[in-house]
Amino acid sequence: MNSKKNPRPASIRSAEARPEDKRLSIGSTFAYGFQHVLTMYGGIIAPPLIIGAAAGMSSQDIGLLIAACLFVGGLATMLQTIGIPFFGSQLPLVQGVSFAGVSTMVAIVNGGGGIQAVFGSVIVASLIGLAITPLFSKIIRFFPPVVTGTVITTIGLTLMPVAANWAMGGNAKAENYGSIANIGLAAATMGVVLLLSKLGNAAISRLSILLAMVIGTVIAVVTGMADFSKVGQGDIVAFPTPFAFGAPTFEIAAIISMLIVILVTLTETSADIIAVGEIVDTKVDSRRIGDGLRADMLSSAISPLFNSFTQSAFAQNVGLVAITGIKSRFVVSAGGLILVVLGLLPILGRVVAAVPTPVLGGAGVVLFGTVAASGIRTLAKVEYKNNMNLVVVAASLGFGMIPIAAPKFYDQFPSWFGTIFHSGISSAAIMAILLNLLFNHLKAGNSDNQSVFVAGTGRVVSEQDIACLADGDRFENGKLIDADGKEVPLKSSSAADH
Repeated sequence: MNSKKNPRPASIRSAEARPEDKRLSIGSTFAYGFQHVLTMYGGIIAPPLIIGAAAGMSSQDIGLLIAACLFVGGLATMLQTIGIPFFGSQLPLVQGVSFAGVSTMVAIVNGGGGIQAVFGSVIVASLIGLAITPLFSKIIRFFPPVVTGTVITTIGLTLMPVAANWAMGGNAKAENYGSIANIGLAAATMGVVLLLSKLGNAAISRLSILLAMVIGTVIAVVTGMADFSKVGQGDIVAFPTPFAFGAPTFEIAAIISMLIVILVTLTETSADIIAVGEIVDTKVDSRRIGDGLRADMLSSAISPLFNSFTQSAFAQNVGLVAITGIKSRFVVSAGGLILVVLGLLPILGRVVAAVPTPVLGGAGVVLFGTVAASGIRTLAKVEYKNNMNLVVVAASLGFGMIPIAAPKFYDQFPSWFGTIFHSGISSAAIMAILLNLLFNHLKAGNSDNQSVFVAGTGRVVSEQDIACLADGDRFENGKLIDADGKEVPLKSSSAADH
């Protein structure tokens, strides 16, 4: 029989059967790959914009940062999707600079360490992350949704002052800082985001942030609020210069603070690998997760060499895989190649850096709010009945908001302490991890409903409420139905009093 001719090894048949290994035509591969780039473009350029501005960099230097982040993100994406032995999950995952470390990096910059201390902390923390990857399957149980959801929510909330500062103009010393014109431009940009999200088709809705930034910039050009005169200054094509901003410096406090970010990144990437595996309908085991995490950490450790930051999987692109149904990892590899090419064109980085800050502020309100909303969605999956999870979330969020509500709160503390806790993300993460350990792992002394905060989390029906019910009564679609199927009329409490 034909089926018995030239049988292929089982390993090859298994590999061909994986949905993520499907190959499309060259045209389709790059078209869908470009869509992945557009989906994450706004997210990957925001961190270098925020960190560069915090470091007081010029628009040319911020342009170099953006180009570097695109270049390294493309290489990291290709490593993750194509893979080499022990590195790369071989799943359709886009890599790039994550928001998870932004507020911590800004805290390091503001603490006096400068961008060099950021690069140094990323290198050391990523190497530690690479070393502990084999053990992370055991550590990950200390990062349940109650912890990760709190941290992600805090990330979004701690970035809101950045969006507000951008909306006001970005430079507090400028004469027009906080002017109606600046805030009006930010409001117009935000309005376009919301309008495109509502009226556009699926593709336009997904690109609403990017399109709104383009439209907002056009409005700024027409009204004379944009300056692109410096875009032409500098190279059009350039390979990222290693350590262009100086050799990295290594500060203990900065490294500890960044290590917390790395642990959160490992958790997020693990969740993304598992999620995309379910979407693609392919097997994801501990070895594959380990390969994906090692690719994450290796990319992060090398990225400062090319003036970039920590790398992690982009959750929005996991959603894009689900929406489009395009499961091929080679599509995402093509997207990575496009990112590398964009990273070799620093003129594009300068164009982005010249976008008026109020435009970024209007888009940032929605973008950063989306990060917070993602955390809230994770927290919605947490069980709050008969435990202390509500207290864990409440105390951690409150603790994380202290440096945002009172930026000088830790000024009298030792510098190393301030570097760690001036970051809302670090503060919230430390508190959430410790409280989760205290209440959910060290259960000695715990009792049922051990806190007043828990009292309102369960549903309680009094004996008086059910005294008038008969056997067979049921509640359907907001109506009380008796055993014979007839509706029982309900009176309001005010009507009953009369």
